Amino acid sequence: MIRVQEHPFDVGAELAALRTGNTVSGATALFIGTVREGAGVGKISDMTLEHYPGMTEKALADIEQQARERWPLDETLIIHRYGRMEPGEDIVMVIVLSAHRAAAFEACEFLMDWLKTSAPFWKLETRGDETTWVEAKQSDDAARKRWLKDASGE
Repeated sequence: MIRVQEHPFDVGAELAALRTGNTVSGATALFIGTVREGAGVGKISDMTLEHYPGMTEKALADIEQQARERWPLDETLIIHRYGRMEPGEDIVMVIVLSAHRAAAFEACEFLMDWLKTSAPFWKLETRGDETTWVEAKQSDDAARKRWLKDASGE
């Protein structure tokens, strides 16, 4: 299940709703990404995420489908916010339910690595009076490439 929304989400309520009535999943893996203020001079005062409606949901659905093809997953939930957020606010949540923990952990990590690099969101950070677009990080690209190697058997 995928949701792209502007308003905050309730982690406990979302987790409870996903698990209600599920008696086959023995493992739940959950990741929450949160706006941080950063360190040092020029701490982030807010972040604005932009996206293209329709295109974003399709990209997230494709990423979720890739995870379902790699691991035996019972349920998945991806919630990604857009709009203006301040430090301490949650941006993204991924929950994965599976019969076993290895699949749940790996699928959750895969989903976040691919969301970070392949989901069509653009981040604008505000530090004082200055705003800057966030560039892709080499470490995120390297994390994504690890899954490409896994898929090819290398």
